[in-house]
Amino acid sequence: MTLRQFARIVEIRTKIISVSGLTIGALLSLYLFPRFYWDRFLVMVVATLCVDMGTTAFNSFFDYEKGVDSRDSNRESDKVLVHEGVAPGLALLIAMGLFAVAAVLGLVLGYLSGWAVVFAGALCMAVGFFYNGGPVPLSSTPAGEIFAGGFLGTVLILITVYVAAGELDGRVALATIPSFLLIASILTVNNTCDIEGDTAGGRLTLSIAVGARASAALVYVLGALAFGALIAFGAYGVLPIESTVAGGIGVVVAFPTYRTMARRGFSHATKGPSMGAISRVFTIFTGAYCAALIVALIRTMSV
Repeated sequence: MTLRQFARIVEIRTKIISVSGLTIGALLSLYLFPRFYWDRFLVMVVATLCVDMGTTAFNSFFDYEKGVDSRDSNRESDKVLVHEGVAPGLALLIAMGLFAVAAVLGLVLGYLSGWAVVFAGALCMAVGFFYNGGPVPLSSTPAGEIFAGGFLGTVLILITVYVAAGELDGRVALATIPSFLLIASILTVNNTCDIEGDTAGGRLTLSIAVGARASAALVYVLGALAFGALIAFGAYGVLPIESTVAGGIGVVVAFPTYRTMARRGFSHATKGPSMGAISRVFTIFTGAYCAALIVALIRTMSV
């Protein structure tokens, strides 16, 4: 197995979602609270990436073993177990190794930050495994978007703030909502493009349950709500006022990408460009959110 194949098994390009949650969580900690524990945060970064990569490696293994990814149903070149003959057992070993490293780091975080972090981390790892593992994988149910957005958005940011700042409040919980919504929209794009293959694999994702047309509409609804929440939270004081401006700019910048997605449509044949497009939107969203927090930090420090 080559380094390139490893990167594709863990889908390294998708780790932007975890990096977004970690960055937003760190900036919220700096903006809202007086303390920031850099040592704990850095351990949290490595542990989170291990869980995220391990989860994806488990997904690669189970999708191959269950026939969801096959030569007949999947033409994505990134699926190296399908198209390059990489042994599925290697994906399983990678996943188990990454989860083992994350478990050790989780115990370190528990010692440094409190054992509640160990419980939260164990829950995240369980969801990561059962997302595609077990008799009824979470990803094969209509609740997949909720679990993806909830854990990679809301839960990840909450844990990051708690580890980095040592405390939480209601503002942090509300501040996670925009990320939750946009991450859910990423999974909706993926599942809408995969309706044909997922149906053949016996899944009942939300996209299959509501139909291709409604699922495509949901992509835009979730995106509008995510940017709208960022704008509204800035206006109502949940987030700094800079969030309203940054969110508005983000909408203007992201709109052409959404328009291109709508014209292209969602199918297995368009999955590559569609996922690239929603990733660009997510990058714009993350940039807007982080820029707002950075500017607010500079403003408060200069007062």
